[in-house]
Parts: sequence; structure tokens; C-alpha cells
Amino acid sequence: MGEKISFFRRPAVQTIIASILCAVLGIFIGYIILLTMNAEHATEGMQAIITNFFKFSGNSTVLMKYMGSFLVKSMPLILCAEAILFAYKAGLFNIGAAGQYTVGIIASLYCSLALGWNWFLCVVAAIAAGALWGFMAGLLKAYFNVNEVIAGIMLNWIGLYLCNIIIGGEKCMNQTKSETFDIVSVNPSAILPGFIQDFFGGNKYTTIAIPATIIIAIAILVVLNKTTFGYELKATGHNKEAAKYAGMNAKRNIILTLVISGAISGFAASQFYLTGMEHYTISASVPGMGFSGIAVAFLGGLHPIGTIFAGLFVEYITLGGQYLNTNYYNPQVADLVIAIIIYLCGFVLFFKTLVNRPAKVKVNANAEPATKSAKAEEKEV
Repeated sequence: MGEKISFFRRPAVQTIIASILCAVLGIFIGYIILLTMNAEHATEGMQAIITNFFKFSGNSTVLMKYMGSFLVKSMPLILCAEAILFAYKAGLFNIGAAGQYTVGIIASLYCSLALGWNWFLCVVAAIAAGALWGFMAGLLKAYFNVNEVIAGIMLNWIGLYLCNIIIGGEKCMNQTKSETFDIVSVNPSAILPGFIQDFFGGNKYTTIAIPATIIIAIAILVVLNKTTFGYELKATGHNKEAAKYAGMNAKRNIILTLVISGAISGFAASQFYLTGMEHYTISASVPGMGFSGIAVAFLGGLHPIGTIFAGLFVEYITLGGQYLNTNYYNPQVADLVIAIIIYLCGFVLFFKTLVNRPAKVKVNANAEPATKSAKAEEKEV
């Protein structure tokens, strides 16, 4: 009968405690920053961030409408985090999720605006584009030993420039406004089907992206923990040579892992841009969704379900920054506070390691002679 593990030594409990600790610490540091900028209104500012859209609690319709928009904006972040988590479980750091998300934007918007495809085909195209970008990173890793981080960063920028060129063309972008055309006006069939929009105050942007995200998270949980395929991926990640010795195809697993991870990232882009909530504009930087997803994955304890709650928290705090009174604070202060909170999320594993650090064992001064005596007796025997 195994030794009973104490409550605070259980991995799930430690993950939850570490995540909460990181979130609280981030909010605390953010509050200190507000104090240094304008002490008189710091409490008011932090309350605005934390209260967020619940300030409309007096009007349930408006509140639920804002709740729906919050969920819509959270879904791509959660999906990118799930993609990063999936690759990390297989021993790969998919920093290229940002690029895979970007090519997903290309496929979603070009197919909907330029080609006039329906939403299903646009989603399939986005998944295929992200998978292709993941395949290229996996191929470089498996057959040419190129680190997936280097390959991912390279492909991120290639994806961004391609996106600016392709989506910036006249077929997709309104040149006078420098933003993509409204999908609802150009091709309504490309908009994702709605999801309980009446419940969310008639919010037209709440779509099947919400349940789809939950389904993806559950599917990842099942694949990684309940299937032979998931076991092979994790085994390859822990020790590629040992997995190869056991008869597993390590190169295939590496490529397949990044293909699946890339497909999820591409899917994330389609689940946001095909709602019609936001238009794409020419960007000089890679979408932060892929990078914020790293922090979300770690804040969620690298658990598919935990990542959902972590993504909701990070997006909630991010949106809360919009309610910071800019009469007292520079608008960029809100971004700074949010950035600190997000990137402190990456310390979850550090806190877990700190908690699990073994205590120093005191050695009895009389123990050494006894040991030597025992060894001498063994030799005599």
C-alpha cells in the first residue's frame, strides 16, 4: 500500500495554488506601479481593471453582451495556449504558434473575402494553413536538427509579411480605410454560426467558437492521457533516443506534433476573424496571441482544462485595462500593468519547484563510524 500523499503535495492542488499566487502577485505589482505613477487614484485604477465590464451589473442585457464579447476575444488566446501546451507535452516549444495563427488569418480572410467560400471551408483552409506552417518547423527539427524555436521565429516573420502582402491587396482590404472589408457585407456565408446569442444580450459575435474551444481542450486531454498516440508523443518528448529504441518513429512524432499544434493555432485565427468582430490592418509586429498563449499555458499548469480558466483570467485583466482612467495615467500604463501580470504567469512551474524542493537532511555525526563498521563486517563475511 503506497504512502498517502498530503493534500498540498498533490500536483493539481499545487498547480492551482501556484497559479493563484502568480495572478495575485501580478495584480499586486501592477498596483504598486499605479501607486508610483499617481498614488491618489491608484486604488480607483486597480478597481477599474478588476471590476471590468461588471460595472454594468445594473443592466443585465448590457452586462451579458459585454460578457459575450469577452468570451469571443478569449477563445483564440485559449486555443493558441492549447496549441503550445500540446507541443510542450511532447517536448517541443512551439514559439511558432504566432506565425501559425498569422497564416490562419491569411486563409480565413482571403478565402472569405476574395474567394467567397462559406465558413466551413474557410475554417478548413485556416487549419490547413496552420498545419503547413507547423509541418515546416517539424521537418526542419526532425531531419535537419534545426531547433524548433529558431524555425518558429523565422516562420513567424515570414507569415507576417505574407499576411500583409496578401490581405493588404485590393481583394481583401479597403484601401481607403486600411482595413479588411466587413465579412458580413461582402460574404455573410463566411460568418461562423451563432451560439446562444439571445442569452448574451443579442451579441451577434458569439459563435460556435465558444463550444469548439472547450471541445478542443477536452480532445487534447483525452489524446495525451488516454491514448497510445499521446503516450508516444510524450515519450518522444522526454527522450527521443529511448523512444526510438522502443520502436517509436521519433521523427514522425515530432513532425506530427507540430502539425497538430499548428492546425490548432490556425483554427484559433478562424474562430476569431470569422466572427466579424475585428478587421485586419497592416501590422509591423507578429500577433501577440501566440506569445501570450505561452504565459496562459503555464498559468494553467500545462493542463488543457486549467488553460481555459487561465486564458479567461488573462483576457479579463487585459480588457479591464481599457477602463483605466487616462486622465490620471498614460494609456500605455495599462498595457504595462497587463504585461507584468501576463508574464508573471510563466512562473507557475518555478513556484511548484520551490514548493517541492526537498528539505535538507541533517546528518548525524555518529552515523559515519557506524557505516564504516557495517562495511567492515560485510567484508569479513
